[in-house]
Amino acid sequence: MSGKQLGFKFVVENCIQCHGCQVACKSWRGVPLGVKWRRVENIWDGVYPKVTCRSVSVSCMHCLEPACVAACPQEAISKRPGDGIVVVDREACIGCGTCFDACPFDVPQFGEDEKMQKCDMCVGERTSDTEVPPCVATCPTEALALVEMDAIEKRGAEKAMKALVESARNRSREVKKAG
Repeated sequence: MSGKQLGFKFVVENCIQCHGCQVACKSWRGVPLGVKWRRVENIWDGVYPKVTCRSVSVSCMHCLEPACVAACPQEAISKRPGDGIVVVDREACIGCGTCFDACPFDVPQFGEDEKMQKCDMCVGERTSDTEVPPCVATCPTEALALVEMDAIEKRGAEKAMKALVESARNRSREVKKAG
């Protein structure tokens, strides 16, 4: 892959809030109820009558330097050297939650077995390297794409997603305080 890694590119202006990516992920992979490997969050902004809403589709960013990998005391999370996909060895996971605390995107999920699970870009599920995951294939506006990125592009994508996730969190806190 010549120094490039796979990553999700999200174009917020293209998202129409259909939740197709979230539904495709959940149904394709049989993700249990209450667990979301990909989630769509709304970001509300403004004051009546000038209120806007945009959405962000969030899953594992397969970060250049994943905080979850560094935080895991069991070394149950690793980053594949060839393509940069971050994977979880669920047998080694003890469910301590340090990965969740370390992740700036709130990605790690814990189901009934209390072991971490998350998006793995459907590695092992796709039939070829050029086939895209169902979340990407389902997006009618191409707001979501799976692309090869160099280190600069990867950091940029992570920074942009972090800003969107923080915006959604901050707005949610404001609403809770006001309500």
